[in-house]
Amino acid sequence: MPTDTPAAAAPSGSRSLEHPSREDIRLADVLHALADPMRLCIVRTLAAAEGELNCADIELPVSKSTCTHHFRVLREHGVIQQLYRGTAKMNRLRTADLEELFPGLIDGVLRAADLQARRLAEG
Repeated sequence: MPTDTPAAAAPSGSRSLEHPSREDIRLADVLHALADPMRLCIVRTLAAAEGELNCADIELPVSKSTCTHHFRVLREHGVIQQLYRGTAKMNRLRTADLEELFPGLIDGVLRAADLQARRLAEG
């Protein structure tokens, strides 16, 4: 069975970042990470990309240090995986891990976020 577990994805000798193992990801932490509008924007952008994106590819209306904070929260709570490719820090959703632990959660959150965005755009 494929896994998003970061330890398997990082080549030896490369810089790596701390990620929780699949077994250490908790629902309350994931929900906390997704509750912030900027972090939800990051997750929606990564989901739409269906692959890896560089941090700079995701435009947010906040300072660079605040962006770094939001990416760190998502990583530390098990929502995204970050890895270095050269000097670029690449990001992707931990879709398989999250689906295994919390079936339908990410899809449901993304659908709800899309509905909310449409509703707010109409109002």
